Amino acid sequence: MQLTLFWLFSLLTIAFGAAVIVLRNPVACALSLVASFLALAALFVTLDAYFIAIIQVLVTAGAVMVLFLFIIMLLNLKAEERRRVKLGAMLGGGLIIACFIELLSN
Repeated sequence: MQLTLFWLFSLLTIAFGAAVIVLRNPVACALSLVASFLALAALFVTLDAYFIAIIQVLVTAGAVMVLFLFIIMLLNLKAEERRRVKLGAMLGGGLIIACFIELLSN
C-alpha cells in the first residue's frame, strides 16, 4: 500500500509540475505549484519524514505561495498570448534532450 501511495504522489507531483510549465494563466500556474508542493509533502509522509512534510506545507505551500498569489493578483497579470513556434529553437531543444537521454542510457 505504501509503495502504491509513493508512486501515486510522485506521479501527481510530476503532473502538477508539468502543469506549472504548460498553463498560460499565472494564477493557475501558482495554484498548480501549490498542488505540486502538497503532493511533495505527501510523498515525504510516505517516506516517514513527517517533519520535512510539515515544514514543506507550512513554509513553501503556505507562506511563499500565498505571497506569490498576492503579487500576481496585485499586478493583475493576464494570461500569456500564444507565440509562434520557432524551428531552430525546437531543433536545439530536441538535440539537447537527445543528448541528455544518451547520457542517461550510458
